[in-house]
Amino acid sequence: MKTVSIIGAGNMGGAIARALTQSSIVSKVKVGDINENALRNLQNFNNAIEVSTDNAQIVQGADLVILAVKPWLVEPVIDSFKEKMDYSKQVFLSIAACVSFERLAAALDKKGTLPAMFRMIPNTAIDVLQSVSSISAHSNTTKEQLDQIVGIFNELGKAFVVPENQLNAMMALSSCGIAYAFRYIRAAVEGAVEMGLYPETAKQVVAQTLRGAVDLLETNDSHPEMEIDKVTTPGGTTIRGLNEMEANGFSNAVIKGLKASLIK
Repeated sequence: MKTVSIIGAGNMGGAIARALTQSSIVSKVKVGDINENALRNLQNFNNAIEVSTDNAQIVQGADLVILAVKPWLVEPVIDSFKEKMDYSKQVFLSIAACVSFERLAAALDKKGTLPAMFRMIPNTAIDVLQSVSSISAHSNTTKEQLDQIVGIFNELGKAFVVPENQLNAMMALSSCGIAYAFRYIRAAVEGAVEMGLYPETAKQVVAQTLRGAVDLLETNDSHPEMEIDKVTTPGGTTIRGLNEMEANGFSNAVIKGLKASLIK
């Protein structure tokens, strides 16, 4: 999958395009969109990105075609390029949230034929090669194709393969979840300012603290509670802080927020 065509140059489509230009696997990135300003911005980032307002032109010659449009645009946008796709050679991947394989198949069908199909839910950290990319494979795909998709997106963060019925939960946890992480950072910075620290210093401290927490979990392959136990001494300040957070519904708020984000 050396050549990747992306249909849609919005926030996620543009982020994927920028990230793919830094991939060692992908050698050519093409992007189609009706928004000429968005296309111009991508070329300003890297003039090797081929752009066009003609989606049919962009999909030709691609090994992988990525659909990166809003769910309500899926059918008309697919209609703009599907006749130029060679289903025997090209792989199709959709990042349109909550658009099922069944719906994609109905839109892509050409006299009973379909391309190998994948769905994926990335998050905005793909722009800095730190995305969580949740990937689901249709039954008409091969293990080799799945391995190739996973290989590409592991370079842009971490890729997880899940059944289609788990994609919405993964979206709540990672795609929506990155916003929840930012909200924690904002709250921690506000608390730090109230304690007398400057906002910029507090932001850097919180970001580094979270980075360290993640590294500890991954290096030690431990449970979060095990790492918490290491810093909570009897009668200490950490346990008082944790208990106060729990008294104000911290864990419950996180769980309820995630569940509220789950689209059933």
